Amino acid sequence: MPKSYAAALPLLMLALVFGALPAAAAPPKVLHAFLSTGETGLDPAVASDIASLSLLENLFDPLLRYDYLARPVKLQANTLSAMPTVEDNGLSYTFHLRQDVYFTPDPAFKGVHRQVTAQDYVYSLTRLYDPLLKSPWLFLLEGKIAGDEALKTAFSYDSNVAGLQAVDKFTLRIKLKAADPNFLFYLATPSTGVVAREVIEAYGAQAGNHPVGSGPFLMGKWKHSDQITLLANRDFRPTMFEGRRLPLLDQVDIKIVEEYQSRVLGFLNGEFDFLEQLPESMKDMVLTGDLKPTLKPALAQQGMVLSPFPVLQTYYMWMNMEDPLIGGYSKEKVALRRAIALGYNSGEDVALMKKGLALPAVTPLPPNVLGYDARYRNPVAYDPALANALLDRYGYRKAADGFRTQPGGKPLTLVMHSESSTVGRLRDELWRKNLNAIGLNVTFKSDKKTEIIKASRLGSVMMFETNWVADFPDGENFYQLLYGPNSGRANYARFNLPAYNQRYEQSRSMGDSPQRTALYDEMAQLIHAYTPWVLLTHPISADLQQPWLKHYRRHPVELTNWRYLDVDAHNPR
Repeated sequence: MPKSYAAALPLLMLALVFGALPAAAAPPKVLHAFLSTGETGLDPAVASDIASLSLLENLFDPLLRYDYLARPVKLQANTLSAMPTVEDNGLSYTFHLRQDVYFTPDPAFKGVHRQVTAQDYVYSLTRLYDPLLKSPWLFLLEGKIAGDEALKTAFSYDSNVAGLQAVDKFTLRIKLKAADPNFLFYLATPSTGVVAREVIEAYGAQAGNHPVGSGPFLMGKWKHSDQITLLANRDFRPTMFEGRRLPLLDQVDIKIVEEYQSRVLGFLNGEFDFLEQLPESMKDMVLTGDLKPTLKPALAQQGMVLSPFPVLQTYYMWMNMEDPLIGGYSKEKVALRRAIALGYNSGEDVALMKKGLALPAVTPLPPNVLGYDARYRNPVAYDPALANALLDRYGYRKAADGFRTQPGGKPLTLVMHSESSTVGRLRDELWRKNLNAIGLNVTFKSDKKTEIIKASRLGSVMMFETNWVADFPDGENFYQLLYGPNSGRANYARFNLPAYNQRYEQSRSMGDSPQRTALYDEMAQLIHAYTPWVLLTHPISADLQQPWLKHYRRHPVELTNWRYLDVDAHNPR
């Protein structure tokens, strides 16, 4: 033993006994997660893609949020001292804010520890009306708040809207024109998260690149659409979960991983702490059994956990109703779109592409959403013979190359946008096979989903397969996707049918009831009649988690659960 060490040994023993040596600092608790697509920007009023919304949930604060553990889902106060007071038969809502909610630091505050006030929520909700933003979330409030006409006729952030008032520093009052059973659900969406006016004005059009909220995390490192680090907001108001203050983690490291194989292999290699929605194409690598998939024994022995989860999600392929080739409401245009729907092989999609982890979509509503009607039957089933007959009848003749022409004899080539990924290419081949079988020629234009969404809002995309995840667990959230005034926002198909619009407007003032379900069924019939969408599937998510992850439970509505999660400090990573 070296003399220096031998001489120091008694002192070290005494230090250990009497606690003179400082204890080693505990390593930071870091969650390793991924997002399947890149974020477009982190402005609550503008972002609508899942990746951006997932981040917004952790950076910004709406008035309400969902109880993490309650099933069926239940709203709870978030930045409020209690749930709001509802008066005047559902027309008036009073919200009392907590007084310990603060924005995270930013130069725009000039050194002030900036408290969140009722006026901040007035400003944040008003931003949804800003015509320059073209918010896809305007439908939540438009025409519903008393006096909001002032924001539509001559928009100004200083307009006095009778139904949107800060009564005092910490009291917000909202008055509606008509009772809306879903109104409180809207106030739990990321789009209604509170922002500070001075931050938005400081960064202007770049506000989405400078997220400053009051949530449990704040932005750390940010390499756009590649790697993102969220840091625990240690100034986050006291919020307890199972006796501990949130957030439980110190950091969330997020990678953008678009390729399905990379996600699964990353999880199996311990790079990610959980994997939501196991890709269908990778099922055989992880699961065994077809009718009731289970985790492969070798993975179960490692302590990994499988949790099947019915997602409030609908996959659909929309067609641009304003496109000169495929759009319009004439009989021959409807026939073309109907033939495309009849040519879609739902059974093959579920069995081969989804590996059994999906249900065929009959209406826009997935099971477990309020308004879902299990008795409704889809009048448009897979029938290529009928599709061919329909095209023949309306003048889509086959040319020498076997592909159909337009009724006037001009070439007919469909252009479908698709994601540039392995699964995107597999989806392309399924569509090519189905469309070629009825004589329709199709080409594919691959790009990142974020770019496709931008082009879709401009009306420059003909066809695209996408999905919608419930922002709140009610049928309105899905049927608004085809409401005419939402064209160019959430209504990518630009469907604008008076008969549909009238039923939607009537239904949104009604609570969940047989009468409203009947209206929903009529709206579904109009979708099938005019076919702005081809309804595809409702996925069943096979979720996986590592043995060292704690408190993981998938929520039916909220996209992330990061604030509640914890990791074992002794995990083998």
